[in-house]
Amino acid sequence: MSPNILFRNRPVPFLFLSLTLFLAGILWLPPTSASGEIKSVDLSTAIAKIAKQAIPAVVAIEVTERREVTNPFWGFEQDPFFRRFFNVPKMPRKFKQEMKGLGSGIIIDPQGYIITNYHVAGGAAQLKVFLSNGNQYPAKLVGGDPKTDLAVIQVSAKETLPHLSFGDSDKLEVGEWVIAIGAPRALENSVTQGIISAKHRRGISDPSGYQDFLQTDAPINPGNSGGPLLNLQGEVIGVNAAIATESGGFEGIGFTIPSNIAAYVCKALIAHGKVERGWLGISIRDLTPEMAKELGVEPPRGALVVDVVKGGPAEKAGLKKNDVVIGYRGRDISDSSTFRNEVASTPIGQEAKVAVFRGGKKEEFTVKVGNLEEGAKIMAGALKDRYGLEVRPVTPKEVEKYGLNSNQGIVITWVDPKGPFGEAGFEVDDIILQVEDLPIAGLDSFVNVMSALKPNQKISVTVLDHRTGNVGTIMVTLGAESHFRKARESFLGNDSQKAAAEIRKGVADLQSQANETADKGKEILRASIRELEEYY
Repeated sequence: MSPNILFRNRPVPFLFLSLTLFLAGILWLPPTSASGEIKSVDLSTAIAKIAKQAIPAVVAIEVTERREVTNPFWGFEQDPFFRRFFNVPKMPRKFKQEMKGLGSGIIIDPQGYIITNYHVAGGAAQLKVFLSNGNQYPAKLVGGDPKTDLAVIQVSAKETLPHLSFGDSDKLEVGEWVIAIGAPRALENSVTQGIISAKHRRGISDPSGYQDFLQTDAPINPGNSGGPLLNLQGEVIGVNAAIATESGGFEGIGFTIPSNIAAYVCKALIAHGKVERGWLGISIRDLTPEMAKELGVEPPRGALVVDVVKGGPAEKAGLKKNDVVIGYRGRDISDSSTFRNEVASTPIGQEAKVAVFRGGKKEEFTVKVGNLEEGAKIMAGALKDRYGLEVRPVTPKEVEKYGLNSNQGIVITWVDPKGPFGEAGFEVDDIILQVEDLPIAGLDSFVNVMSALKPNQKISVTVLDHRTGNVGTIMVTLGAESHFRKARESFLGNDSQKAAAEIRKGVADLQSQANETADKGKEILRASIRELEEYY
């Protein structure tokens, strides 16, 4: 059940080399122990030993999903022409659909807790777990986290269950040998081997998610999702999640969720049924080399603060727009994704040191970390003023009614008829599923995506019509015009204060667009100057 992501094929000669090295027998590997000593590993026996130990703790998961689907021919039943000439029979407006799939999972303790992918178990109506010894048990969903594509399920077994332990994925080095186990194409207990090809792969399937994938060439296929990636000590250092493919099968590029993220999410799901994340109340972006040079940040690194939420933790601590975050809780920050993941994993209410580069020098601030859920509500209020829209999460009843996955989309609860969405034809109870091809998975996801949009930008929004259940795409233009139009109406209605507020919002949008245009112009000018210098 792994999602397919399109990438180019991997060169065949490298795969041949991997096979040759495997057949060679003995390899000297880089340090893998905490003591740092180099060990020789006999691959002719190591993989077999680890497979024998680990297979009993790896399960196959049969997933049953049920949903209601709108009958595409229902409208023809009411048409006299079709009823007369085609003898269209009476038919239901909707019908129930049942789908089955297969994924993998890892038993992580004797109490029957199993970690797998959210896309495997998150939307399941029924779960059944198959052990390597042939026993099978029904399972229940303990909790899921779509932002990291992880979920925890549990079985109640009479027998003592074997389990695997998490290793430290931060200590992994590119080139280390790894082993994947799972049920690809329903072939249970399949074992493959490869290496860590790269670390810190981000934005693979959901740019708004908290992703930091390991890349591996250990063969994984649909059905491997949720299974373990193991090091040569038999520790789980990743949960297999996705492949890059044009054919639908493995092509040398697989992605796995690091064990340190999996362990953190797993612990939270078992304790609370959900993952609570930290929030600072700032919008950030990566720092380009041009921006770094202009701000005096050498070498280019860190996360650029592009906006600060009024009344949020960051503003209270003293952070400002155009600060460059270079450190957080004593750790260096290389880019915006690293910073966002670090903040998200910080306990709510904890004070954290934030190092920024401002005005040519380094400064440090202490910020009290807030709750992302509460932060999303605050930012959602700001979206009401900016876009004329109020939203809420999708309810379980709506998930069942429209055949959605759990936590898919957000529901419109109020729309300004003269705002961008109202003018585009959106109505209360419509469900927004995607913005600019980015899936919307809950309120915070919608807030993050909308906050990153530019003024006067024309965006595509995929929406489910609450009246018919049909899904379509509508173009929405975000701009300052709506603010000026409201200002005019307020002025004519003798509400000068509201008119002034709308004018300020419109001017702010235009100023933001002008600043962005100026930044792009500067980058183009610098590039042109460099080309001229190289030419002459």
